[in-house]
Amino acid sequence: MTTKPVVRYALPADLKPDRLPQHVAVIMDGNGRWAKRRGLPRIMGHRRGVDTLKTLLRCCRDWGIGALTAYAFSTENWGRPVEEVDFLMALFERVLRQELLEMMEENVRIRFVGNLAALPRSLQGEIHQAVTQTQGNHGIEFTVATNYGGRQEIVQACRAIAEQVQRGELSPSDISEELFSRHLYTSEISDPDLLIRTSGEMRISNFLLWQLAYAEIYVTDTLWPDFDTSEFHRAIYAYQQRDRRFGKVKG
Repeated sequence: MTTKPVVRYALPADLKPDRLPQHVAVIMDGNGRWAKRRGLPRIMGHRRGVDTLKTLLRCCRDWGIGALTAYAFSTENWGRPVEEVDFLMALFERVLRQELLEMMEENVRIRFVGNLAALPRSLQGEIHQAVTQTQGNHGIEFTVATNYGGRQEIVQACRAIAEQVQRGELSPSDISEELFSRHLYTSEISDPDLLIRTSGEMRISNFLLWQLAYAEIYVTDTLWPDFDTSEFHRAIYAYQQRDRRFGKVKG
């Protein structure tokens, strides 16, 4: 039996190890356009996009970037053609089932954020198994936003806090940014340092609205299936040229 070679990505010499983002978030846009330009069905773009995401995850791990969050399916994506939605749900399920062993071998901890209860029951089962089996891994934190919407997340956090106030467990004066953050889907995850969006669209599409308050944003015209390690290198290099002040003035 042949063993699959382990791919490793060396940190490019022009990147500073002490100035890497610790958490990168990606809006993976352009799968459909990538397929259309090649005369292929949209689903082929989604398949190729999975390979791109796997490469990016390994690259983050090897370069010392501790967390990657990917916007896989938004609450608005249910409005796409039924055939495409069904394919995406089946694709998520199949990829989780096929990649679980590899995630264990590569020390990946996977999490999912979003309204998971609305997903197909079989997909929920695969998610539960993947999350449970990888929870002891510490190589890289991989978060997948599925059936996720930033406004929805903020509303559910407000409801949860309001219920605590109504029960007398909280006073309105107890509500702080820190408390609010603890009621978000991402309560166990640090806020992203860098948001990458492919395909040239200049918007964040209801993604991590609270968490991206001070993230650096990098937009590229490259479609997601073509976003390779050289493109990621450019994004990280651009990030390292930024002067992050977090609303303050440096003396």
